[in-house]
Amino acid sequence: MIRTIYLIVLAYFAVGLVFYFFIGHKLGPEKARHNWIKLLFYFLIINITFFSIAINTSYFRILAALIIIVGFYELFNLWRISGFAVKEFYIISTIIYLIFCTGFCFFSGMEKGIILFTFMILSIFDSFCQIAGQLWGRTKLFPMISPQKTVEGFIGGTIVALLSGYLLRNLIPGSPMKGILLAIGIALFAFIGDLTKSIYKRKFGVKNFSNLIPEHGGLLDRFDSLIAGGAFIALIGILTEL
Repeated sequence: MIRTIYLIVLAYFAVGLVFYFFIGHKLGPEKARHNWIKLLFYFLIINITFFSIAINTSYFRILAALIIIVGFYELFNLWRISGFAVKEFYIISTIIYLIFCTGFCFFSGMEKGIILFTFMILSIFDSFCQIAGQLWGRTKLFPMISPQKTVEGFIGGTIVALLSGYLLRNLIPGSPMKGILLAIGIALFAFIGDLTKSIYKRKFGVKNFSNLIPEHGGLLDRFDSLIAGGAFIALIGILTEL
């Protein structure tokens, strides 16, 4: 099963590479180079996270703890750099992050199939939102908060995520419709996580949380969707014994 899932991961990346080739023709050489570097590090992150789940979920729990700790640091560091401005906003943001992280901690201890399903849907949604947005994006979703997010990108990512929810349905117990419904919730919470991250950065007038990952806006910038989507699945698990 794990081998099959990993082959699916590679197949999605192969499709993504084809789209990136076409996207590269629309961008200048410098932007195209940044895009390829970003894709390379994204591939490494996907593999590290995937195998931390597939080999032994204890490794994923360690990774989750590391993500949470570094995330708290990145939130605090932006506040510190700002000269400790907008204190109330920082406190509220930290409380919200703590709530999501509590759910994420619970999620990291769930059954392997559920974690893999969630991780796959999140990764697919994020990737194809970006691909669809760069290829066909015209209508801005929240131009004042996150100028790169488009309606077309969101729709494209959601469609692929829902199809993937059906494709990966055997990872979770229940009917195929359950996989699709969970994929909808995961995609929605992934989007919420990404949007709240953007709001925080805009409040402090920065583009990146940190430079920990080349061409990515920090660890939170890369894992915000996983934290929010994982918290959603944890909530569903508590309410329905998923």
